[in-house]
Amino acid sequence: MTASPEASNPVEGEGPLAPVADVVTLPTTAARKRPRPGERRVQILQTLARMLEQPGAERVTTAALAARLEVSEAALYRHFASKAQMFEGLIEFIETSVFTLINQIVEREPSGSAQAQKIAAVVLQFGEKNPGMTRVMVGDALVFEHERLIARMGQFFDRVESQLRQSLRLAAEAAGSPTPTVDAQALASAVTALLVGRLQRYARSGFKRLPTEHLEPALQRLTA
Repeated sequence: MTASPEASNPVEGEGPLAPVADVVTLPTTAARKRPRPGERRVQILQTLARMLEQPGAERVTTAALAARLEVSEAALYRHFASKAQMFEGLIEFIETSVFTLINQIVEREPSGSAQAQKIAAVVLQFGEKNPGMTRVMVGDALVFEHERLIARMGQFFDRVESQLRQSLRLAAEAAGSPTPTVDAQALASAVTALLVGRLQRYARSGFKRLPTEHLEPALQRLTA
């Protein structure tokens, strides 16, 4: 469950918030009567993510998941020790995919303001392309699961905010701010709140209100 090392180039394209066309999604696996070792794990995570896209799917039971896969619940537990471990697989995919792209942005984009805008866009574009995982990102799918999963997603957004702080400090220093650290902390907090709010709205609108709509002017105001 790792992002492709050739995943998108979030720096190239027209405009600072050009869509990341190949934001990573779960890899597809060909249907086989007997999946290769490791393929069944991917199929389980794919199916769980798809089930989370359905209305009222905040809580997916292992019985329902097994039925969708046409296997027994015991078969699921041969690949994952618990349902919490299945969600951990999705969270690991989210973390790896998003931070691979963020690291590319930081390495290739010298402007702190542009870094921050592109980082924010990548997070929202990932959620838009992976709607089931958006419910994991905002915690809706984790309400009835182990509290460590909610804490781990909280740490994900803490890491995003930390990187935004670094980028926005660069921007503040370039603009000659006398208090770049204070400015960066305030703006990074505001941008992170924007990300979480837009992803929540996307999930709770049944994935109708896209998180990237009217994004560029909002980010330009926040990161200028």
